[in-house]
Amino acid sequence: MAEAILPKRKPRGVHDPQWRNAVFVAPFLLVFSSLLVLPLFWGLWLSFHKADTFSSGRFVGFDNYVRLFRDKVFLQSVWNSFYFVFLTVPALALIGLFLALALNRAGRTAAVLRTLFFSSSVLSVTIVTLIWRIVFIPGSGLVAAVWGWFGAEPPAFLSDPDLAMLAVAIATIWWCIGLPMMLFLSALQQIPRDIYEAAALDSASRWRCLTRITLPAIRRTFVLVVIIQIVLQFQLFGQAWLLTRGGPNNLTKPIVLYIYDTAFRRWDLGMGAAASQILFLLILLAAMTQYLTARRKGD
Repeated sequence: MAEAILPKRKPRGVHDPQWRNAVFVAPFLLVFSSLLVLPLFWGLWLSFHKADTFSSGRFVGFDNYVRLFRDKVFLQSVWNSFYFVFLTVPALALIGLFLALALNRAGRTAAVLRTLFFSSSVLSVTIVTLIWRIVFIPGSGLVAAVWGWFGAEPPAFLSDPDLAMLAVAIATIWWCIGLPMMLFLSALQQIPRDIYEAAALDSASRWRCLTRITLPAIRRTFVLVVIIQIVLQFQLFGQAWLLTRGGPNNLTKPIVLYIYDTAFRRWDLGMGAAASQILFLLILLAAMTQYLTARRKGD
């Protein structure tokens, strides 16, 4: 009788929530919140205060942002960051696509070349900048040697106001080309070979196969590569700091280097936090604009 009185337990459905599974997700959420979410809101809170290393200071509202936009060095750093992204992102996407198309084949030679082009991506920024400082040495570097073959005066890449940012961009492209190449290779290998065989039966040229089959099939990967590179290249710091120290005349100083100088060398944490919030908005707007534009074109 007692068993008959007890209510029957409702059978659990497949899609019913099981809260005990949250135990497995909790460590990741704790680390994610501690290292990303909380610092984001802490930086936003600091940007409205006159803060230094020893105290959070007093609330000043938008005064830090007003000071930023009156600072010519900050405005120059914003322009430098956009110019650097313009130099590097298209080059990384197009060169990475070209290398992927050229090396998307079986064979030992292609495998060795893929490894060779990707190997630079595993180097630290210190090693990369050391290599390229040797390349750009005015008197005895590789560039000077190549110019000497033609009897020309080698340019001073790292001290010339017109060439310094280009030198930083060249070093960055050499360093970062591995990731776009591998993403494109992964996308190319997902395209069914039957499509190319059918195109060959119709006597389609290589150019027609590229424009009508390959590029439409990897369109989403191309958008992904561009967005990833926009986010990464807006965060330029190590190359500019180690190659040029932001010079000459602040022409290679990006926003992150400006934030470092303001917050950790001038001890103005409030203004540095305000600059970091603007950098976050710039990255978000640039990435979303690229994503929405590509999605609209695809639709």
